[in-house]
Amino acid sequence: MRTIRELLNPKLLWMIAGLLFALPGLAQNSEQAGTSPAKDTPAASQRQSGAEDSAGTFSVNVNVVNLFFTVKDKHGTLVPNLGQDQFQVLEDGKPQTIKYFKADAVQPLTLGLLIDTSGSEERMLPYEQQVASQFVSEVLQPKDLAFLISFDVNVDLLQDLTARDQDLKAALRRTQINTGGGGGIPGMGGGPVPSRARGTLLYDAVYLASGEKLKREVGRKAMIIFTDGFDEGSQSTLGQAIEAAQKADTMVYVLLIFDPRYPTGSHEMFRLCQETGGRMIPVGNNQDKLSKALKQITAELRSQYYIGYTPTNRKTDGSFRKVAVHATSGDNKVQVRKGYYASKE
Repeated sequence: MRTIRELLNPKLLWMIAGLLFALPGLAQNSEQAGTSPAKDTPAASQRQSGAEDSAGTFSVNVNVVNLFFTVKDKHGTLVPNLGQDQFQVLEDGKPQTIKYFKADAVQPLTLGLLIDTSGSEERMLPYEQQVASQFVSEVLQPKDLAFLISFDVNVDLLQDLTARDQDLKAALRRTQINTGGGGGIPGMGGGPVPSRARGTLLYDAVYLASGEKLKREVGRKAMIIFTDGFDEGSQSTLGQAIEAAQKADTMVYVLLIFDPRYPTGSHEMFRLCQETGGRMIPVGNNQDKLSKALKQITAELRSQYYIGYTPTNRKTDGSFRKVAVHATSGDNKVQVRKGYYASKE
């Protein structure tokens, strides 16, 4: 089991980041947050790994903002098959011209699974393992990739990006509650690098999964977090975690799984999901609700629209740009991230 907790130490970052996170065979991706370079096809349709993809399809002189989103009616039912002319895109309140559009965005998915293994989840962990394993079987398609991270007093990468659901299921079975302690020398076979204090490093896990894993990928990206939403001891703030997810163009879904004996961070998790285009679903300690929630997420990930546009604001100032997508017909609501960070020269 490898820890990524120590990546928060700037002095160690450059020494070990390549070993922990470098993925062989990746095509070069844009380092601009929130935008992707494109030629005649959207960068969102390209895959960073695999021989069939080519870095030669990319161009460096056109920035395309990629938006994946779902549409629901007033009853919360997914609405498919809407046309491009039924959507309007605004950036900082200004209309944008849609350059690319797909009503069935089935591009390969990069999925990050984050499992809360702190002491407050001790009674919940068996349910998380069982339902998450079922979710992996149902949602992953042949060209999809996924990884698994557990977080408690440490943040541990249990399974790197893989297309094999067997590897993910095996990693899920290895998850275990960790409230601190242990012996040996960290980094020398004696266990993970310890944190400064005991707690639940939820924000650190989101920050690292976004910046060190998902930001490297292109196309559809989502993070599924099994947690009670309570953070304790993270070096990252909630705002920094949200910013990292936005820069990685990643939707965050939270399954709020909690033991009634412990407090939850429902307000913080709602904000994290809303600002990244995902959704928080409270399930408590009910296994049936958890199973239904994962089916809802599966349906949403398989019913996404895609819009790509070149922003009229060409400034490379690194600023945050607010984005809104409106369905122009019917009483439909669009679930999309709240914005992106422009590239910084």
